[in-house]
Amino acid sequence: MSKEGYLAYRPQTDLIQGQADVTEYRVSSKVPGRILELRVKEGDFVRRGDTLARLEAPDVAAKLEQASAARQAAEAQQQKADKGARDEQKQAAYEMWQKAKAATAIAQKSYDRVKRLYEQGVMTAQKFDEVTAQRDAALATERAAKAQYDMAVNGAEQEDKAAARAIVAKAKGAVDEVTSYINETWLIASADGEVTDVFPSVGELVGTGAPIMNIAIMSDMWVSFNVREDRLAAFGMNKTFKATIPALGNKEVTLKVFYMKDLGTYAAWKATKTTGQFDMKTFEVKAAPESPVEGLRPGMSVIYSE
Repeated sequence: MSKEGYLAYRPQTDLIQGQADVTEYRVSSKVPGRILELRVKEGDFVRRGDTLARLEAPDVAAKLEQASAARQAAEAQQQKADKGARDEQKQAAYEMWQKAKAATAIAQKSYDRVKRLYEQGVMTAQKFDEVTAQRDAALATERAAKAQYDMAVNGAEQEDKAAARAIVAKAKGAVDEVTSYINETWLIASADGEVTDVFPSVGELVGTGAPIMNIAIMSDMWVSFNVREDRLAAFGMNKTFKATIPALGNKEVTLKVFYMKDLGTYAAWKATKTTGQFDMKTFEVKAAPESPVEGLRPGMSVIYSE
């Protein structure tokens, strides 16, 4: 066979083409609102904690005002329960107690005089019973006045104070919840990365959980191959292999397999002969570069040749 014939019919190198891919996270908001400001654009590199966008959510702001007013009312009720009555009320209760004490003293003196006369036989039993009842009534009035004064000084019962504290805690929780929603109107980058997609424009309305932008974590890149199972021998778990990147001048890189999974029956290669052949499945193989590859971008082809 001539040289030209050999070159024309020599076996071609069997290639497996993969594609570079990258971990992305989607930025979205917990609250609906209108895009007030976009601080980044596609292609920008952002750091964790950077502000990406700001939303306008007037409904949430109104709820915050309502929750704050409810908290203030609850705190006022708690202060009232803890403090007790006002000074004027305490003074009035004290004066009523002193008045009742004075009436009790007079009733006790009358009781003592009538009792002595009754024991001497000068006073009738009916008169003694009447003064005794008056004395007992005065004592009861004094005790009641003293109880009113103590209640004014000591404030509400412990159960009422505990209930007031619980209402305040509930109101504070409502404020914290709405405040967290307000904070969600500021969209913050959760990891370093590159902005790959920005979906809405300034002024557009977005719903709860609607995607605002995608950010690619460029430091977490890998290559994905679809490999027929009769060629899996070169792609064992944790196994390394060489591949080239045409977009980078056929730069050679070392990749390490970290993921393998069959793609299901829909990706099976069907046998064309019935003798000695079988339907072969296709596996998705993911392999990460052992060291960072400068210039590697998501979507670039990566070629493995046996």
